[in-house]
Amino acid sequence: MKTIGVLTSGGDSQGMNAAVYATVRSALARGMTVYGIHHGYKGLIDGEVSRMSAKSVEGIIHRGGTVLGTARCLEMKTPEGQRKAVATLRKYGIEGLVVIGGDGSFQGAKVLSTLYGIKVIGIPGTIDNDLAYTDYTLGFDSAVAVVVNNVNLLRDTMSCNDRTCVVEVMGRDCGDIAMFSALACGAEAVCIPEKEYDPDALVDVIKHNASVGKYDNIIIVAEGIRSDGTLDKGHEADKVVNDILRRLPDLNIRGMVLGHLQRSGDATVYDRRLGIDMGVHAVNCLAEGKTDRVIGIRNDAVFDEDMLTALAKKKQFNDRVYDLANSLAKY
Repeated sequence: MKTIGVLTSGGDSQGMNAAVYATVRSALARGMTVYGIHHGYKGLIDGEVSRMSAKSVEGIIHRGGTVLGTARCLEMKTPEGQRKAVATLRKYGIEGLVVIGGDGSFQGAKVLSTLYGIKVIGIPGTIDNDLAYTDYTLGFDSAVAVVVNNVNLLRDTMSCNDRTCVVEVMGRDCGDIAMFSALACGAEAVCIPEKEYDPDALVDVIKHNASVGKYDNIIIVAEGIRSDGTLDKGHEADKVVNDILRRLPDLNIRGMVLGHLQRSGDATVYDRRLGIDMGVHAVNCLAEGKTDRVIGIRNDAVFDEDMLTALAKKKQFNDRVYDLANSLAKY
């Protein structure tokens, strides 16, 4: 294989730049020509392509976001959009494509591979950690670090004011950010989509803590907590605050939404290393003629797996982390 392309698609995540860096540098080391596709599948359809050099990726390993840019692209779901994307690849002689993104991005890669014969390799870039085939996705560790750092700051003002704070984090369908950050920052309670939301249980925690002289609490909620059997998205912090106030009207309580801060800032060392390892592995796969594969990490070892097989897997809930976070929060 002489010419490859790389794109980042969907929601940005820390570690994407490290993967782009490694993909470009390792491909160049093999004597390949590398093209960067800007703004994901939208850029592929619109022909936003530029040749990449070692200089193109200098100094980007640590940076959040993606230097290639990203976008959502509904047109990629249409036959016309797909044909335009393939035409761009053929125009530049791109034989293999590295796609860095989440499940939706992989679906686009699967179409290019199965319907049009493009050799594609997927690298999981999403802060939600919601892909079942891999232990971790690019950006998850960094997003958790952002939550923990912000909660550390909140602790000071919450404790001196004897105040409870409900902190909303991302995770519409997967509560890993909420669960892992709750454990890492010692939150008093956590609410996630995988478990039924119970405001009375939160009130019990607050009452119990008050009975032993603790009046400040951190409650971390995922944006997709389930209430009355439905999946809600948006303003979960306010909903939880109001639910608690209806039961404890005199409680000193505030809500806070971290939002896109979780996608921001430098990548952690773990995400940098993971992005580099995955980028190199993706290029190795293309050099070996592999296609329709996704890269993952399991038991600290990077591997590749058939894309259809990987995407068909159902994510297993991590009961150990959830139970540990709850048990350590008890006073």
